[in-house]
Formats: sequence, C-alpha cells, structure tokens
Amino acid sequence: MRAAIFRKGEIVVDRIAEPEPGAGQVLVRTLACGICGSDLHARQHAPRMVEMARKMGRPPMDLSRDVVFGHEFCCEILDYGPGTECKLKPGTHVCSLPALLTPQGILGIGYSNDLVGGYAEQMLLSEPLLLEVPNGLAPEHAALTEPLAVGVHAVAKANMSGKEVPLVIGCGPVGLAVIAALRIKGLHPIVAADYSPARRALAAKLGADIVIDPKVSQPYATWAEHAQMSEAEKAARPPFQAMLPALKPALIFECVGVPGLLQQVFESAPRDAKIVVVGVCMESDKSEPMLGIMKELNVQYVLGYTPEEFAYSLRLIAEGEVDAAAMVTATVGIDGVAKAFADLANPEAHTKIIVQPWK
Repeated sequence: MRAAIFRKGEIVVDRIAEPEPGAGQVLVRTLACGICGSDLHARQHAPRMVEMARKMGRPPMDLSRDVVFGHEFCCEILDYGPGTECKLKPGTHVCSLPALLTPQGILGIGYSNDLVGGYAEQMLLSEPLLLEVPNGLAPEHAALTEPLAVGVHAVAKANMSGKEVPLVIGCGPVGLAVIAALRIKGLHPIVAADYSPARRALAAKLGADIVIDPKVSQPYATWAEHAQMSEAEKAARPPFQAMLPALKPALIFECVGVPGLLQQVFESAPRDAKIVVVGVCMESDKSEPMLGIMKELNVQYVLGYTPEEFAYSLRLIAEGEVDAAAMVTATVGIDGVAKAFADLANPEAHTKIIVQPWK
C-alpha cells in the first residue's frame, strides 16, 4: 500500500506492507487524517522528541527507520482480527484514540516505527477503542475529533469557577479548539489574540467575542477592559483585595508553544491569573519563577484528553455544536503531504489540511 513516510528528515511517498490485524485488532481503510502541528514539529525537532521520550521512559522513534505520521483520523472498517466481537459491520466509519492496546501496554499511533499512522491507505486499530461516526458526518470533519478533544481537555483542566474572563493567546488549530470548548461551556466574554487575519476571522467564527491583533492592541490591556468587575462584585471584595485592580479572574490559554512566550505571559498576566499551557514548545525555554511567585500565578500544563472527552468531542462535531468545516482549508492525497507541510507554515493560506490517502 502507499504511504507518506517520514524518512531521514523528509516526507517521501513509497509503498509499505499492508498491515495484518492481530488479536483484538481491526483493519481499517484511512478515509481522512488531519495534519497536526505536532507532526510539523516532529519533522523539524525529531531528535528532541526522541530525547524527551527517553526521559519519560517511553519507546522513542528510531530515526534510522521509517515512520508514518498521522493521529487525527477517520477510517472505514475492512476486516477483523482474531478474538474480536465484530460489533460494527465492515464499511462502518469510525474514529479512535490514536493508540493500540497490546500485551506490552498502550502504544501510540502516529510516532511509531511499527504502528502505521493515518498518512497511509490502511492501518490497525483496537476494537475496544472504536467509536462509530454518527449522523453521516463527513470523514474530513470526523477527523477533527482529536484536535477538538485537545481543546476540550485543556478547558476541563482549567477547573473553572465560571467567574473567569478567558484570554486565548494564539488562534491556530489548538487555540481554535480551546475557543470552541470555552463557548460550549458558556464562559463569556472570550478574548483571543493572533497576528494572522485569517486566524482571527476563524476565532470569531468559532466563538471568540473579542479578537485582537497584537500589532494594534495589547492583548492584556484589551482583556482588562472586558474583565472589569461590576459594582456589586467590587463591594463584595475583602478589604485587602479592595486595594487591587477591580478585575475578574484571568484565565489565560497559551496556545502557541514558542520560546519566550511563557515569559511574556508571566510578565503581562495580572495577579492570581491561571495559565493553561496548551502549546507545545519543542525547545528549551526560560521563565522567571519570581514573577510567578510575586503574582501568585497558577500554571497548568496539559496534554491530550481522556477517552470520555474524545467521545464527547465527536458528538459535538456530529451534532453541529462545533463548525468543523470552517477549520478545513484544503484536502490532499498522499502525494501532496510534503507540500502541505510547507504550505501550513503560512497561516493566511491554511488552518487544517486533511490527508485523504485514496485521493
């Protein structure tokens, strides 16, 4: 079968062996797979990913061998391996967490030398993790379940009281997922900031109430304008707090993941802000703990999602609660993956490119 392969630092197209389902596994045809920012990072920072995997005690990629990326996918069931219940008929469209259940434990799909990801015509999934795609949802939209689940999880980990005013820094796919999840939670106003006009327009479409161009307006100053306490809230404050700026609690989502940005957040965030770090910085970074101490900042790092959040995200898309179609800016076949990686460097051109391996 054909696949777009990460080989010696480049994305190339070649043929690989078709997978055979083992016990508890399902052979599926890949219908759609999103190109994730993590895939772009993996191509650029593969040695760093290997180093971090070793520090975490996880099996790292062997960069001398082929890897087929792709962990945001929707597939069609082709066949079942031994020891399966075959509850879903062949031809059924499914999503799954990007993981395979094995006797050795849970193995991730998408950054493995041995488990083929969604940039290939076929792949293997674990039957217990399958979710049937409801409502005739288009595969290219169902494939956005995984990135939306990242935003849903980030908002859940924020442990909100409902009194906060959120500020989302960065409106790429991760920031957009956070904005969509905040809107569904009913937390308003949602303030979002990005330099890209295209991304700002999408942020407004997915639920941001105030969208900022940092070249024109300082995000934290704009946030403060919309976070003013009511007179009743001011009056209810204890005496000591009455000496502080009369601002509602700040909930800041860092969704960029570049060196220096977390330090910027520390410098600009108001006292007692909660900072949720969703963007993945692949390089070493510096921040001043004393800033966090003096402002009593609360920093929460997040990764991935729970199975329940993943299933919830699929329902949100299928029921039209999230405009998944707005995020898809192009589709490509396997031959177009390498160019798509380059094209995604321009936020004005693309937000989410979907790989359709049979295209």
